[in-house]
Amino acid sequence: MQPRRRSGERRGRSRGDRVIIEAHSKLASGRRQLGRLRDRAADFLATLDLRDVELSILLTDDPGIRLLNRQWRRKDKPTDVLSFPAGEPPPGSTGPRHLGDIIVSLDTARRQARGHGRSLNDELDLYLAHGLLHLLGHDHHRRRDAERMAALEAQLLGRPGMVPAAT
Repeated sequence: MQPRRRSGERRGRSRGDRVIIEAHSKLASGRRQLGRLRDRAADFLATLDLRDVELSILLTDDPGIRLLNRQWRRKDKPTDVLSFPAGEPPPGSTGPRHLGDIIVSLDTARRQARGHGRSLNDELDLYLAHGLLHLLGHDHHRRRDAERMAALEAQLLGRPGMVPAAT
């Protein structure tokens, strides 16, 4: 039996993957971003050759992401994007493998886009690519890992990402 699709859900490019995306109920402007961001997520999954996966994305505001950042990272401030990997599926599970959840602050995205002279769409793509790579286990604390993550961000975005490329 196929799971019921929610309004923000879309099957990815005929590969069996799903992108579930929602905006916090207070973010009327965030709902306008949902379709485009869902399409970009499906494109990123295809570029990374990920099949039969599920990804959840939540657009929230600064107070919403601050709460999560404080609860899970012990940092009492808003941030741009948080990633919560789902881990390995239980033995014997069927259906799409859930990669995890990406939470994006639309407030921070708008502020950073203005500050860096980028469009809101470009900023959201940046956060999505960065968050997705974290879900897949990539990090940027060591130089070699940062170089790999920077290259993957550039591959997804077609331009440099959040992780600075090695000089």
